[in-house]
Amino acid sequence: MTDLILFWHRRDLRTVDNTGLAAARQKTPRVVGVFCLDRLILDRDDVAPARVTYMIESLRDLQQQYAQAGSQLLILQGNPIEQIPALAKALNVKAVHLNRDVEPYGRERDRTIAAALREAGIEVQGFWDQLLHAPREVITGSGQTYTVFSPFWRNWRSQPKAAPAPDFEGAKGLTEAEQQTAQTAGAIASGNSEATALPSAKDLGFVWDVDVLPLAPGTSAAVARLEEFCRDSLTEYGEQRNFPAVRGTSQLSAALKFGTIGVRTVWAATEQVYDASRSDETRENVQSWQQELAWREFYQHAMYSFPELADGAYRDSFKNFPWENRDDYFQAWCEGRTGYPIVDAAMRQMNTIGWMHNRCRMIVASFMVKDLLIDPRLGEKYFMQKLVDGDLSANNGGWQWTASSGMDPKPLRIFNPASQAQKFDPDADYIREYLPELRSLDSEDLVTGKIGSYDRERCGYPKPIVDHKVQQNRFKQIYQQQKEVTALS
Repeated sequence: MTDLILFWHRRDLRTVDNTGLAAARQKTPRVVGVFCLDRLILDRDDVAPARVTYMIESLRDLQQQYAQAGSQLLILQGNPIEQIPALAKALNVKAVHLNRDVEPYGRERDRTIAAALREAGIEVQGFWDQLLHAPREVITGSGQTYTVFSPFWRNWRSQPKAAPAPDFEGAKGLTEAEQQTAQTAGAIASGNSEATALPSAKDLGFVWDVDVLPLAPGTSAAVARLEEFCRDSLTEYGEQRNFPAVRGTSQLSAALKFGTIGVRTVWAATEQVYDASRSDETRENVQSWQQELAWREFYQHAMYSFPELADGAYRDSFKNFPWENRDDYFQAWCEGRTGYPIVDAAMRQMNTIGWMHNRCRMIVASFMVKDLLIDPRLGEKYFMQKLVDGDLSANNGGWQWTASSGMDPKPLRIFNPASQAQKFDPDADYIREYLPELRSLDSEDLVTGKIGSYDRERCGYPKPIVDHKVQQNRFKQIYQQQKEVTALS
């Protein structure tokens, strides 16, 4: 019988443009997928119901993709360190293929599992799939990981990008006897005609009451959104991306987080638009979005080389920062009742739909850290508890950038909520959408935040919990003191 390869899915929930899966298929038609619902991840206190819902429904879509290719996706539940080697040994597989991860937990998990598989005589092959350039492919002249984005971007942009991987097709799944063996080993196998036997998010303890997600799960939805974005918005991205009331961003972040679409597919689509552009302006717009892909990789490379980022600040002056961490302030921020309309609208957007516009992520993060003097790790965790696209590297990198605690040549950046709203939501359309109690007020009052006491009381909207000007001065003073202390230590 032809050798059997097990492909272990994690952040690559698709069969198209999947580097490790395509390599397995080149070796043998007998390739079966497996996904382990990892309780060590699901039982954490920073897992968003929206994210689990997107993942489960994308797995359902992946089951169908495997069925269409002639194979199966097996579902395990538990600790992958135990489950994956047990399944591989039970099925007597030739090899296990997987796509590598940059996160500390994933890397340690994979090392442990690879050792167990090799001890059992099973070949293990890892591939880089979620990045256009693997960690250590884009390095400084002295061979170091970049800690400043601009030179990273110039180097990253200049390097050739791989084409999408071949489709997975013409595969063969498990025999009936092997399916029985897999089930004995704890795997749930879907039939070739219908994707079944996959637990729901609710079954796993996660309830998402919203009817829709910002992006529908699965590969087809991600590809359709990419095509729509390239057709309608990409060539105006530079002008539109900062306006939260405008659908000017790709909203592909959840798809890239879970790999329902391949990053090489995304890059190739943007390059087609770039090559077809007839003006420098449109090419600059396309490149502005390509730069966002580079930021994503910059943060993943940083997490790979500096895993300690997952636990705290990169800059020494922030490692013992005297955060005040007032619980009443933090709760007001979480619930969108700080009295600053643009901040509250953004927080309510995230609390409502599981997603927040990127410009608003910077505004609310700056406000929590620089105005409320709250440890950025608390906000970072809250984002992970809510966001459908919550990703350790991107979320950590974004929070450290805004908090000034990360890799940034301009370490002190403070966002003024009023000026941000005036510039990027001038007609208060975004504010009105998520703060319906304020819809009747003048736009000028909403974007400046200068809402009178009578109107606040009438609308049931709180007064500002802090004075931005006072708080930014306080933050600057504490920050300067910390710099001086750090320099002397």
